[in-house]
Amino acid sequence: MNATSALLDMADSAGGRFRLAAIAEAWSWAGLLAGMCFKYLVVRDPIGVQIMGPIHGVLFIIYLITAIQAAKEYRWSSKLRTLALIAAIPPFTTWPFERWALKQGMLGASGKHH
Repeated sequence: MNATSALLDMADSAGGRFRLAAIAEAWSWAGLLAGMCFKYLVVRDPIGVQIMGPIHGVLFIIYLITAIQAAKEYRWSSKLRTLALIAAIPPFTTWPFERWALKQGMLGASGKHH
């Protein structure tokens, strides 16, 4: 199985779409923070923020939508749903939340629902 087919397989489920969105949102934070570093500290040029700002914004919204879909699909408690949504605010937090949820079986991997 190649990387493309693995990504397409992930996109077939609410849990897989959530995982993709969580990872992409975290990486977009890295791009946005790098753009901010260049804008304010290195070259004083806003191009990095102008590019990564909208990309991060779109991925942030996609993460929120997929988190709500996963919460519905896997019957997450309101506490867990709220935690997933709050994870989108601090930089890089969506990825560790995704890893934790996967290990706990909350993304359909082990059939557990919380």
